[in-house]
Amino acid sequence: MMKRFLNERLARSRQWAIGVMAWLATAAFSAAHAVNSLPGGPAVNQLNLHPPVTRIAEEQHWLHWMMLILCTVIFVAVFSVMFYSIWKHRKSVGHKPANFHESATVEIIWTIVPFLIVIGMALPATKVLVAQKDTTNADITIKATGYQWKWGYDYIKGEGEGIGFISTLDSSHRVMSDMGAKGAPDDYLLKVDNPMVVPVGRKVRIITTANDVIHAWMVPAFGVKQDAIPGFVRDTWFRAEKTGDFYGQCAELCGKEHAYMPIHVKVVSAEEYTAWVASEMKKLAAKADDPSKVWTLDDIMKRGERVYAANCAACHQATGKGAGPIKALDGSDIVLNKPDQQILILLNGAGNGAMPAWKQLSDTDIAAVVTYTKNSWSNKTGKVIQPAEIVAARK
Repeated sequence: MMKRFLNERLARSRQWAIGVMAWLATAAFSAAHAVNSLPGGPAVNQLNLHPPVTRIAEEQHWLHWMMLILCTVIFVAVFSVMFYSIWKHRKSVGHKPANFHESATVEIIWTIVPFLIVIGMALPATKVLVAQKDTTNADITIKATGYQWKWGYDYIKGEGEGIGFISTLDSSHRVMSDMGAKGAPDDYLLKVDNPMVVPVGRKVRIITTANDVIHAWMVPAFGVKQDAIPGFVRDTWFRAEKTGDFYGQCAELCGKEHAYMPIHVKVVSAEEYTAWVASEMKKLAAKADDPSKVWTLDDIMKRGERVYAANCAACHQATGKGAGPIKALDGSDIVLNKPDQQILILLNGAGNGAMPAWKQLSDTDIAAVVTYTKNSWSNKTGKVIQPAEIVAARK
């Protein structure tokens, strides 16, 4: 009997020790991965909506709290009366159930009162919803195209018209994710290489569409979420009233890289925006490649290395070895011996979206990255793919 008692105490002690060790390990892990609140993005222990920086977002906050408080008051009032009646008129203290048929007064009251409550909630909500869809008289119009898994931004009207670029998760953050998020910064998985830039106080219309599957463009601080659907064009708008950096993410499950598709909007002053537009225009002019230009191996390899690092290394690895289901490029038969097939895969994707299409890249960039893969690591083919070959493959 005593032996059994001691065994039980020992087992409990072990369980307690294991629990303490697990708690300490969790605390240590949390401390090691502790981050600070990100202005314009998620906050530590955030319970409420994001701080609003647009009028629409402020109205959404007001509606949220108004309806929450109203529903709470109704809940407390109804259940208080119900529980009081149950307790006060319980059978154990001698109460007997009343026997009545109907009351026209009660019927009228519990029809009119809820109707008035619903109208009181619907009117301000309808006003905000109508305002959310009023995309007329925009100062700047930007098309946001969802790709697996990045965003393409094209400034199609207003100051900055003609600017276009791809916005992709910063490659260092993808590496951090693969390594277990060690030393993650406050903007972990939200940093991009090319943020959208807009001026403060201007009405910005966002036209959304997608190249492959359904995505959703969402920035909580703006009170904006709009689906991006292949073959369809949707729109929304915002007018930021504060400068700063504001973050969001694709809000529609769009495949295995869904968590790596952030949105970064940089709101700047009118003067800073004008300077940014001038700088981007110069970059576009410098990048305006002649697709008929014949490149040397050395020159196109340098460009291909940059394109590969920005767009391909996250999945295929810097070594070209791939990872898990991601196929290796180093030693690949397609890369070494089938240039036409490799080009078509880059343009159209493969594996039902596992390998996304990259047709949004320029002809020179695609030619450069194909050449780079054919002449890197153990691949030493000496072959050069020219932009003209990509032009022909697109037809």
